[in-house]
Amino acid sequence: MNEKYAHKDDKGRKQTIKKHLEKTAELAEKNAIDVFKSAAYAVGLAHDIGKYADAFQERLNGGKGRYEHSACGAIEYRKLMKVDRFAPMLEYCIACHHTGLQDGGAGLMEGTMSYRISEKQEEKYVGQWDYRDYKDEITLEEPDFTQMRNYFRSLKSPKDFIELYAFFTRYLFSCLVDADFIETETFCRPDVERGLKADFRAARDLLSARLAQMPSDSALQAARSRIQRQAYENARESAKISILNMPTGSGKTLCSLKIALDKVLSDSGKERIIYVIPYMGIIEQTAKEFNDIFGRVIDVLQHHSNYTFEQDGGSEDRTTMEKLKYASENWDAPMIITTAVQFFESVCHYRTTSLRKLHNMANAVIVFDEIHTLPVECLQPCLRGIGYITRYLNSEAIFLSATMPDYTKLFERYASECSVSTLIKDTTDFCYFKKAEYIDLGCCDFETIAEKAAGFRQSLIIVNSKKSAKELYRMISGNKYHLSTFMMPVDREKIIKRIRDDLQAEKPVTVVSTSLMEAGIDLDFEAVFRELNGLDSILQAGGRSNREGKRDKGFVFIFEKDTNVSKDIRINTTKKLLTVHDDITSKDCIEYYYKEIFYFNDKQIEANSIAEGVKDFSDIPFMTFAKNFKLIKDCSVGVVIDRDADCKELLERVKRGDRSALRSLQKYTVSLKLNQWENCEFNVALGKGIIEDCGVGVFVLNNMKYYDDETGVNVDFNDDIVC
Repeated sequence: MNEKYAHKDDKGRKQTIKKHLEKTAELAEKNAIDVFKSAAYAVGLAHDIGKYADAFQERLNGGKGRYEHSACGAIEYRKLMKVDRFAPMLEYCIACHHTGLQDGGAGLMEGTMSYRISEKQEEKYVGQWDYRDYKDEITLEEPDFTQMRNYFRSLKSPKDFIELYAFFTRYLFSCLVDADFIETETFCRPDVERGLKADFRAARDLLSARLAQMPSDSALQAARSRIQRQAYENARESAKISILNMPTGSGKTLCSLKIALDKVLSDSGKERIIYVIPYMGIIEQTAKEFNDIFGRVIDVLQHHSNYTFEQDGGSEDRTTMEKLKYASENWDAPMIITTAVQFFESVCHYRTTSLRKLHNMANAVIVFDEIHTLPVECLQPCLRGIGYITRYLNSEAIFLSATMPDYTKLFERYASECSVSTLIKDTTDFCYFKKAEYIDLGCCDFETIAEKAAGFRQSLIIVNSKKSAKELYRMISGNKYHLSTFMMPVDREKIIKRIRDDLQAEKPVTVVSTSLMEAGIDLDFEAVFRELNGLDSILQAGGRSNREGKRDKGFVFIFEKDTNVSKDIRINTTKKLLTVHDDITSKDCIEYYYKEIFYFNDKQIEANSIAEGVKDFSDIPFMTFAKNFKLIKDCSVGVVIDRDADCKELLERVKRGDRSALRSLQKYTVSLKLNQWENCEFNVALGKGIIEDCGVGVFVLNNMKYYDDETGVNVDFNDDIVC
């Protein structure tokens, strides 16, 4: 047989198919935990056997004929394994390694995986595009699925079968596609450097020193130290999921990080820490704190839309940034700070780019900050994902919240084989963190709230909408600030710094904000005013009042803008609790709140499953489920505010085809809501002609009269009024 090739680089060098398949198989096997090594090697060895066809060789040498090679290896395994229940797992991975995991389509619908590898399609591949020369160099064998079969024997229902099968398929797919990418990159771009530094022992020493420096003179500070010590002691228990329920201001972040480092340094085979944060508003603050502590001993990877890898610095800094950029593709990093959206999409998605990260969630300690913010309708896939990662991939999870839901029944349903440990068993010291009085004002107009806020030296008002924030801000006099997502991230950062400076200087100040100031922002006000919302939102907002306990008492005022009946179960439940509970911060009140929320949404929680209506492993709807999986409901479009020279330069790069500049543009971008209604933010802006597509799918604000440094975008601004 003539030598046949898989790749050709820019210099004309060629790599044989045999070498590519063998190296990819070895890397896929290395990516996988022991149970999956045999299957990972098998899919790696089979994924590109279709390239043995003459049609592909002609394309590699400049021909233009159409040819799809991905399905061929899947066809061979369908024939080799016949009706074996694990055959579809291999078929999905091989046939879809370029397209992302497609729907199974057991009914042979066109565009599905089953259709692509059906006997009808096989006639075309073997007849028109004969790839069978692979047999001269490659021998395909059935993998060893013994241990995996044992896992399935313990399952209780057909739904659990499909859910676990889907997760295992995604995991195996991750092992394959990342191996394929890295092997191809190694041949075509040998200059790429990967690998980040990590000295976890030195990191723990640095963190311990930081914690030791924290004062413990006051009663509150001493209580904080006792709570943290209790968490460290109880974390020594062996559990897959640890619940860290600590009051606001008790140091959850650094406490959880110390626990994570202890676990990595124990004899448990842990390789990395993944820190998952729901709010974009606090992720950069947390990352900065981590870098300040660990910068010399650990390369911390930030992976979220506001982070850019285009940093200035010397050659060593640039090399590190390049490595971080490459590590963001597959999370091959010792410490990762990311968003809940990034994490759970990498567990539940179908796309190759998202799923590349999944195999590196194995052997990890994963910290979920503010776990209570998980959307109720997404609880099943999210908890199942965490359960599978911790149960089967040698990882551990730590759940953090000051308003921790009782997930006991949901764990029993969706993570029944995972052990769960509560790290704070003695809550005696929680009383020291009740630093504010909660007062229900009932129904109040904004004029009344503005007047009451003026009676305090430093106050924060949080409302439920951007429109309300802007309306109330105009009523405030004196030293004031406005914060909402109508403002660019770069402007919000500047405003938060000014607020912090004013608070520290004890200047009078009033801040009006949307919920982005609700949690994680380390600011301390005398009084907080919170428009009626979910109990968790109110308590999180309350954590900004008398945060450090420096005053005798702080105040949290809850108010309702109008008395219209709400359809929001969170608001209605909170309203009921305010009438029957003297202390809405109590454990009983919080538990009742979540019990009501979970009960009300039970059918929706149960229905959100990839197994819904699926009767066979070959019919799993990977693509359809992923497209419907939305951790953030609101559909919005990013609009770039072209205000300064740096932004203009980035836009020019994008127009020239440099898509890497898109990430850097995020700090100049505002999201406008898009839905079917004509009066939604995006449609209003588009109708007025104040935004335009700059030609590469990026919308830009073309009239700066519609952007205000204090309040951000104002699509309702009337340009016709002459002042």
